[in-house]
Amino acid sequence: MTVSSSNQEERRARIRVAVIGVGHLGERHARVYSELPGADLTMVVDIDRERAESVGSAYGASAVTDFRDVIGDIDAASVAVPTVNHHEVVVELLRCGIDVLVEKPIAPDRAQAGELISAARQFGRCLAVGHTERYNPAVEALLERASDPRFIEVHRLGSFSSRSLDIDVVLDLMIHDLDIVAALVRRPVISIEAIGVPVLTPRMDIANARLKFEGGAVANLTASRVSQDKVRKLRVFERDRYISLDYIQQEAVAYRVLPKDNASRPDIRRELLTVRREEPLRRELEDFLEAVKGRVPRVRGEEGLQALDLALRVIEEMETPD
Repeated sequence: MTVSSSNQEERRARIRVAVIGVGHLGERHARVYSELPGADLTMVVDIDRERAESVGSAYGASAVTDFRDVIGDIDAASVAVPTVNHHEVVVELLRCGIDVLVEKPIAPDRAQAGELISAARQFGRCLAVGHTERYNPAVEALLERASDPRFIEVHRLGSFSSRSLDIDVVLDLMIHDLDIVAALVRRPVISIEAIGVPVLTPRMDIANARLKFEGGAVANLTASRVSQDKVRKLRVFERDRYISLDYIQQEAVAYRVLPKDNASRPDIRRELLTVRREEPLRRELEDFLEAVKGRVPRVRGEEGLQALDLALRVIEEMETPD
């Protein structure tokens, strides 16, 4: 079949991308890239050849088992391999001139995260981190509206899954909310109390953390990957207002106290914040493609390191003997 010159030009204008690691999350990256007009999903990579070929066939991409085989054929890549392999893969891609979106957490430890950031600077490439909740439209509405959080309560609960078992529940799930809470309060954390329990794996499967910030704000976060029901909710309490966020439904509702001149009971006004529902991952990958063209990504390596540092502080507190 002959490809028209206009189609050839259109394809050349698109950013050639690969997805490295096409498990549960990586396959979602491949699907979204295949739908984005600005992307040309060129290759998918997985050490499981059958898996790579299945995903590649589904989304019109070549399939390989070694990530080095993409070098020279792509401009950018999503990296969704296990966290322990992030450093090896990401540094090599950056060194070879490829822009990278690496899934959270950016790395298993602070030192490796710092090396990824240094490599991006050294080789002049974009390094974005996949904190997908930053692209949730309801979260954006919350960040715009909240002004002085005094108490934040978060529940992120899910049923057990065989994925992400190389890390505990703090780095797997809670890190999303630690990132959002830090963005809400915008002040240093001065103390942490935390507890975690291994239930179905040798790592912590359920955890609770209480963070106190400079200025007095407090956040209480619970994350579990051994719950029956899937829950993704956050509540922010301010001096005269409370905002409830449902990550899954992409809804944010504000309740505001309206004082009265007399001694009667004050009115409470309910306001559904304006949210245009969109797939957060699609918005994240669109942002990454724009960053490949030269714009700063919303979640840079530096923000990924900040979220990792806070998550590791929670883990370290859990591991500290009483």
